[in-house]
Amino acid sequence: MKRDPLAGKIPVTLITGFLGSGKTTLISRLLNHPDMDRVAVVINEIGEIGIDNDLIRMSSENVSLLANGCLCCSVRTDLQETLRELFGDRRSGQIPDFDRVMIETTGLADPGPVIQTLASDTMLGAHYRLDGVVTLVDAVNALSQLGERSEAEQQIALADRIFITKCDLASEDAIADLQRTIATINSSAEIRRCTMGDLHPSDLIGIGLQSVRASDSTLHFLGELKPRQSQGNPLEGPYLGDKLPARHDPAVKTLSLRFDQPFSWTTFSATMELVIALRGKDLLRVKGIVNVEGKPVVVQGVGHVFHPPLELDRWPSDDIGTRLVFITRNIEADALRALFHAVDSIQT
Repeated sequence: MKRDPLAGKIPVTLITGFLGSGKTTLISRLLNHPDMDRVAVVINEIGEIGIDNDLIRMSSENVSLLANGCLCCSVRTDLQETLRELFGDRRSGQIPDFDRVMIETTGLADPGPVIQTLASDTMLGAHYRLDGVVTLVDAVNALSQLGERSEAEQQIALADRIFITKCDLASEDAIADLQRTIATINSSAEIRRCTMGDLHPSDLIGIGLQSVRASDSTLHFLGELKPRQSQGNPLEGPYLGDKLPARHDPAVKTLSLRFDQPFSWTTFSATMELVIALRGKDLLRVKGIVNVEGKPVVVQGVGHVFHPPLELDRWPSDDIGTRLVFITRNIEADALRALFHAVDSIQT
C-alpha cells in the first residue's frame, strides 16, 4: 500500500461554543489534567484561564510549560503564525515535543475560517490535520441564542461532536428540546452532556479521519456508527436518510444525498465546483464517501475550501454507494441532487 498521507501529522481539535457555554471552565480543567501531557493548547488569552500553580516556567514569549507536560500557548498574532511558530519551536527543541493541538476559539468566532486555514495553508497542511470540531452548547441559553445570533448556529453546524453544558441547571424537557433543535441543524454530530467542564481529554480526540486504512473509525467519522438520541433512547446506525422534526423557518439544516451509480472524479469535482459557484456562501460543510469508478474516496470541505480527497485502502463496509452530507443554508436536497444529475448527463 502507498504511504498513508495522514500518517505523522499532528491532530488538531477545535473547541468552540458561544459566549457563556463553558469553554473557559473546560480549558481550565483540561490544563490541570494529568493526561494532557504532550498536548499544546492554543487559547486567546492565558490570563483568562485558571492554571493556578501548575505554571512552572515560560518556554518562550507566548508559550507556558505546565507541570503535567502540557503546553499552553496564547494567540498573539494570527492563528496561522501561532501554529507555524509552535511547529518550528518544537522542531528546534525550544519547546518540549507535543503530539496534539487543541485550539480554543472566542465565543463569537465562526470556526469555518480556522478549518479552512488547515485545509488551504500548504505548510500547515503538511504538518497538521483536523481531528474534529467540538462545540459546547449552553442548555439554559442556547435556544434564545440560536434565534438571535448566527454565530451560535454556525458553531453547531460545523461541529463533529457537541457537548450540552449546564445540564444541572436545565430541565430534562428543555434539554430534549435543545437536542432536537441541534439535530435539525446538524444531525451528523454526536451529542453528549457535560457538567462543569468535567470531560476527559479522550472525549475530545479521535473524532476525525485518522488513516486511509478503512475501519469502524472511518464509519464513525462519516457518522454512520454514531450513537444518537431518539425520544431519550440511544440508537446506533446510519443517519443518512433519517427523518428529523422540522424547526420553524430552518435556514441551516442537514441534507443527506445518496447515489448508487459510481462517479468519475471529473464528474464529481465538476459538480462540486458548480455548487460552490452557485451557492458557495450557503454551503457550510460537506462530508462523505464517494464511489469513484469503484474506489472509495473520502471528501470533506467547509464553505468553498475542500481538504484534499483521500482514497481509502478498501470500502469500510458492504455499502459501496456514494453518501454525502451537506450542511447548508437555504438549500434544498432536490436542488443539489438535480445538479449532480445534470452534470452527470452532460459529462456522459
